Amino acid sequence: MAEHWKGDAGLNARMILSFVILGILYVVFLSILHYLGVGYIPLAIIASAMILAQWYFSDKIVLWSSGAKLVSKEEYPKLHEIVERLSAKNGLPKPKVAMVDSRVPNAFATGKSAKSSLVAVTTGILDLLDNDELEAVIAHELSHVRSRDVLVLTLASIFSTVAWYLAQFGFFGGLQARNRNTAGITVIVVLVAITTWIVSFLIIRAISRYREYSADRGGAIMTGKPDKLANALLKISGKIGSIPPKELEHVQKLNAFFIIPALSGSSIANLFSTHPPVEKRVQKLMEMKSGAQK
Repeated sequence: MAEHWKGDAGLNARMILSFVILGILYVVFLSILHYLGVGYIPLAIIASAMILAQWYFSDKIVLWSSGAKLVSKEEYPKLHEIVERLSAKNGLPKPKVAMVDSRVPNAFATGKSAKSSLVAVTTGILDLLDNDELEAVIAHELSHVRSRDVLVLTLASIFSTVAWYLAQFGFFGGLQARNRNTAGITVIVVLVAITTWIVSFLIIRAISRYREYSADRGGAIMTGKPDKLANALLKISGKIGSIPPKELEHVQKLNAFFIIPALSGSSIANLFSTHPPVEKRVQKLMEMKSGAQK
């Protein structure tokens, strides 16, 4: 393929908008704390701690929650060779490489920047794909790294998770509250947490579907083989469909990051999927293939 990656203006616009909305959430959260009587100095400390913690721990939390382990070139030479070759070809620093011990075939990328990035795959995907298909999947993940869209998704996901637990804590704490003032504060905390969760949820959905189309295109341009990525997507989704739902539940917390969400065919979560339908992704990739052959 003679086509070259030129960035994605639509993805960049969505990322900027997401950062703006996340910034507004910070301001609202801190304003509520000030309304409840927290002084300016404590607010500054809280805000600084939140920003630093999210920046420093965001990708580490994703890695920890996935159970991924860093692997050496000696352990997985083929995997490292693919990552190294694609990175060098596209002017990217070589990311760290990690492995998730799971039969569910999948892959994801994380990291605040290209230099701190990590690409992880499951043992299941190595057993499922051939070399060209695996290369196409790795290229898809490197496209996420190059666009840095994974940073926005990570921050929004952490916001959503924290808000969810805060709402649960506030709700159950409110049930035990005996003081009217305490109960009132609890109600405010729960409402703010629920609102934050909803907004974060919407941010994740707004950027996730678009970013997958963008990464599919970017990955296909990297390898020049859009049909191989299409084959990989079909194989992964087909295999996931045959895996017992209980086994899928163990990895579903990473669905927003996966190349294909780990959802059972009957799961209601399909209605709120972070990814566009596989059929549409495959169609776009095959259109790229047809366009390159003309």
